[in-house]
Amino acid sequence: MNYKFYTALPPEAQDIRQKVFVEEQGFQHEFDTIDNSATHLLMFENNAAIATARFFNGKTKKEFIIGRIAVLPEYRNKHIGAEMLEILQKKINELGGDRIILSAQCRVQPFYEKQGYKAQGAPYLEGLCEHIKMIKTMESTK
Repeated sequence: MNYKFYTALPPEAQDIRQKVFVEEQGFQHEFDTIDNSATHLLMFENNAAIATARFFNGKTKKEFIIGRIAVLPEYRNKHIGAEMLEILQKKINELGGDRIILSAQCRVQPFYEKQGYKAQGAPYLEGLCEHIKMIKTMESTK
């Protein structure tokens, strides 16, 4: 599995998010201005884009927010999501980050808990789906 980081939203990532969040899950407001300043991760298998995510700084230099994690349906349940989180966490750690925040769909909360994220607060509605804020604190190497 190969991956690459981008400073602008690549068309392949836009296509994946369109298929997963808009067509499959019914989110109407998938793309936002954060896409212009976030770092985007794109995962490839045999040179085909199969998954994407983005991250950006939170309220402090050591806090980062991960979002828009999307894996094409035919590649799910193959540990790609966990691999993406590992790659993102390593990159964030290299940038001096020690705290990651994400907004998880409640139905996949157990997946994030297995990756070391802890739920914080009560579920809330985002789009048509219940989400929950999740946080992971890491030891920074910087």
